[in-house]
Amino acid sequence: MYFFVSNLSLLDLCYTTSTVPQMLVNLRGPEKTISYGGCVAQLYIFLALGSTECILLAIMAFDRFAAICKPLHYPIIMSQRRCIHMATGTWISGFANSLVQSTLTVVVPRCGQRIIDHFFCEVPALLKLACTDTTVNEAELNVLGALLLLVPLTLILGTYVFIAQAVLKLRSAESRWKAFNTCASHLLVVFLFYFTAITLASSEVAILTVMSYDRYIAICRPLQYETIMDPRACKR
Repeated sequence: MYFFVSNLSLLDLCYTTSTVPQMLVNLRGPEKTISYGGCVAQLYIFLALGSTECILLAIMAFDRFAAICKPLHYPIIMSQRRCIHMATGTWISGFANSLVQSTLTVVVPRCGQRIIDHFFCEVPALLKLACTDTTVNEAELNVLGALLLLVPLTLILGTYVFIAQAVLKLRSAESRWKAFNTCASHLLVVFLFYFTAITLASSEVAILTVMSYDRYIAICRPLQYETIMDPRACKR
């Protein structure tokens, strides 16, 4: 469990760093600019980390399922070697998906248009600058985005159905509280992350939501990590 939390903390640190520093630089004066190379790098890194977090949250849900529903088999199911393989596959999958989506976005001709209606470089904002038909590109990106969002979310929801059934069978109130404490922070992260991703399709709402999520990561996640790592919640 702690291994995946450390991966999530590193991912969130990089996730915030990919957008917030440039935004703070732009707030210093009236000129809000970013180089083309910086924009492409920001697009790729933001998509890669977002994709990785989608998959990582699903793996963390499975980790909690194993801890609560199969406590005696947990060391075997989530062995160190298996955890390393799962984490490595998560990072590779996220960056591979970002490579595809970034390429489909960057190759679209823009005919000199350079003003982005957003505070960072992301797919919908860049596609709006296109001077050609982007129907095919948007369809491909929508399919990839839907798979990456809906498949992990479905796995998370399905996992928590089994967790809820197992928790309801517990007779001890203390055991139920420990199970709730184990899952509460993860559920909050899932809700905020997917709420941000879904509202990203709406321009004005998306800007406010993404900015709020970035501030939430920078300020509140350390408190969540402290809650997750609280040894009192991990006594068996």
